[in-house]
Amino acid sequence: MKPNNTRWMTGNSPLHFRLLASFLSTFFKLLYHQLAWSYDWVAAIVSLGKWQNWIFTVIPFIEGPEVLEIGHGPGHLLLALSEAGIHIVGLDESPQMSRQAHHRILRKGINPLLTNGLAQFLPFPDSHFHQVVSTFPSEYIYDPSVLAEIYRILMPGGELLVLPVAWITGQKWYDRIAANLFRVTGQSPEAYTPDIVTEFTMPFQESGFIVSIEISETENSRLLLLHAVKQ
Repeated sequence: MKPNNTRWMTGNSPLHFRLLASFLSTFFKLLYHQLAWSYDWVAAIVSLGKWQNWIFTVIPFIEGPEVLEIGHGPGHLLLALSEAGIHIVGLDESPQMSRQAHHRILRKGINPLLTNGLAQFLPFPDSHFHQVVSTFPSEYIYDPSVLAEIYRILMPGGELLVLPVAWITGQKWYDRIAANLFRVTGQSPEAYTPDIVTEFTMPFQESGFIVSIEISETENSRLLLLHAVKQ
C-alpha cells in the first residue's frame, strides 16, 4: 500500500469522497514513512488479510537471474524471492521501509541488497537487469522519466512487471466496505473496463515497451498484472 494514488479521483467525485481521499493521502504518506512500523497491520486490515498474498502472485512470473524491485516496502517479496534463490536488489525512497526490509531479510541469514533512492534516478548501469518488479506502486510508476530509467537498466528483451491494482469482489458486507475504501482512497478504479486497460497500458507503450495485461482471479478478489517488455 503506497501513498494514495489519486489518478482515479476526478472533479466529478463526491466532495466527501475527495475530502476523505485527501485525508487518507496524508495518512498513507505517514504510514509509508514515520508510521512504517504499523504498515503491515494496516495493509492487512484494509485488504481483509489479502495484501501479502496479492503481492506474492507475481512470484511465478519472476525468473531472474538479475531482478530489481522498485518500492519494496517492508520487504516481504524481497525475502521470498531471495529464499527462492533469485538475485534481487531492492530500491525504495523511504528510509523507514528500507530499515524494515533490511532487518526482515537479515533475520533469515540473508545479506540484503538494498538502496535508498528515487525511481527517476536509478543508480544502476545500462542493460543490467533481466526483470524489474513493482507491486501496488503509486503514481510515480507512470512518470515518463521513471519508465525511461527502467527501460535503460533493463536488458533487451527484459521485462517490467507491475501489479498496479486489486479489486475486492466478495459480496459480504465487509468485502463491500473494503472495496469502497479501496476506491475512495484511490487504490483501485471503480471497475475493470477497456478504458481502464488503455489508461494503464498507454504510458508504458509510449515509453517503448511491448505491453500485455493479465487478469488473475483469487478468492474474493481480482488482480491486474501488467507485463512490459523492452524491445
